[in-house]
Amino acid sequence: MPFIEESDLLELHKDIDKAQLINERLLDQIKFKNKELRRSKIQRNIFGSITVLFFLVSLAVFSYNAGIVKSANLERQYNNHNLLVSIDSLEVIKERINNLTQKNQELSLVKEFYLAKKFLEKEKIYSVQVKSFVDNNLALASKTIGNTIFAKTNSFYSYSLGNFETLEEARSFRYQLVKMGFEDAFVASYRDGKRIEIEDPY
Repeated sequence: MPFIEESDLLELHKDIDKAQLINERLLDQIKFKNKELRRSKIQRNIFGSITVLFFLVSLAVFSYNAGIVKSANLERQYNNHNLLVSIDSLEVIKERINNLTQKNQELSLVKEFYLAKKFLEKEKIYSVQVKSFVDNNLALASKTIGNTIFAKTNSFYSYSLGNFETLEEARSFRYQLVKMGFEDAFVASYRDGKRIEIEDPY
C-alpha cells in the first residue's frame, strides 16, 4: 500500500474542493444560459406567433375587402347590365308595338278592302260611268285611284267612278262630274262587277 503524506492529502482535498466549486459555477452558468436560451426561444415563438397572426389578420382583411370590392363591382356590373337590358327591352318592346300597330293598320285596310269587295260582289251598287271604249284600255285602271269599275258591257268597255250604296249619292257625284266637264256621265247600277242598267239621272 502506498503512503500519502498529510500535506499531499490536504492538497488533494483542496483540488477536489476547487474542482467542485468550478463544477458548481459551470452548472450555474449552464443553468443561466439555459434560462436565457429558453427566454429568447419563448420571445422568438411569441414574436413569430404575433407575426403569423398579423399576417393572417392582414390576409383576412385584404380578402374581405377584395371580396366586398369584387361583389360591389359584380353588383354594379349586374345593375348596369340590367339597366342596359331594361333599356334594350324597352326599345325592343316599343319597336314591336310599332310593328304590331303598323300590321294592324295594314290588316284593317285589307279587311276594309275585302269587305268592300264582298259588298261589291253581293249587293247592288251605283257608279257614274264617264267613258266607254271599244278596246280594253287597262291604262285607265290605275291602282292609285280607288272606287273605280272597269267593266265590259256588250261590245264596249266602260269606265265608271265611285261605288255608292244609294242612287242619291251616285246622282250627287254625277252632278259634280258634269260641273267638271264630264257632260256625258250617267249613273249605272252594278252587281258582281257587271252593269245591270242605266239609272235615271234625276
